[in-house]
Amino acid sequence: MTLVEPPFGAPLAESCIPVLETERLVLRAPRIEDIPAIAALANHRTIAEMTANLPYPYRLSDARAFVETLAQTPDAATFAIFLKTGDEEVFAGMCAYGRKPPETMHEVGYWLGQPFWGLGIATEALRAMIDYIFSETDIDIIGGAARVVNPASRRVLEKCAFQWSGVGLCRVRALAASVPVDRFQLERRTWASLRAWGSTAMPMRRELAH
Repeated sequence: MTLVEPPFGAPLAESCIPVLETERLVLRAPRIEDIPAIAALANHRTIAEMTANLPYPYRLSDARAFVETLAQTPDAATFAIFLKTGDEEVFAGMCAYGRKPPETMHEVGYWLGQPFWGLGIATEALRAMIDYIFSETDIDIIGGAARVVNPASRRVLEKCAFQWSGVGLCRVRALAASVPVDRFQLERRTWASLRAWGSTAMPMRRELAH
C-alpha cells in the first residue's frame, strides 16, 4: 500500500481518508455526486432494520444530510464502496469505523444494497478497511456487532477473523427499539498473524483525481 497525498483544495472528507483499491472494489469518501445512488440503495426496509442508524424510508434528503455533514477525523472514517464493472465503478454500499463516547472501543459498521448481497463484497471491503486501520492508525482493537437474526453479517465478521465476545443490545433507529446483538472483537496482534488474509493482497492506495 502506497501513501498518496490528496490534491490541494480537496473536500474535507477526501482530504482525511485515502482511496483504497482491492481486486474488485474501490473504497473512497462519499461525495455529493453519490447522493442519488446512496438514497436509492439505502431505501430498503431490511437494510435499515439490520443497521443502527439508517432511517426508513430513506429519502434523498437523508442522503444529502449524511454526505454534507460527514466529518472525517483521525480516529474515524467512512468509505463508500464501489464495485468495478468494466470501465465503471458502481456504488454498492458503505463501511465505516469510529467510536461513540462513552464507548472506548472503535467499532466497524457496513451495509450493502440488496443487488450486491451474497457476492462476498462486504467481506472484501471490510478486510480492506481493517488493513487500513491496523496499518495506518494506532488503534489496537476494534469491535463489531451483528443482530442475532442476521447470520450473513455475522459470517462477514467471522471471515475477517473477529472473535465472538458476548451479547448485548443495540438501538435500531428504523425500529425505534433496542434489539439483541452478538458482539465481536479483533485485536491488532490477531490481524498481524493473519495479515495476508489467505491469498488476498493488501489494498492499494489510488491517487485522487485532480
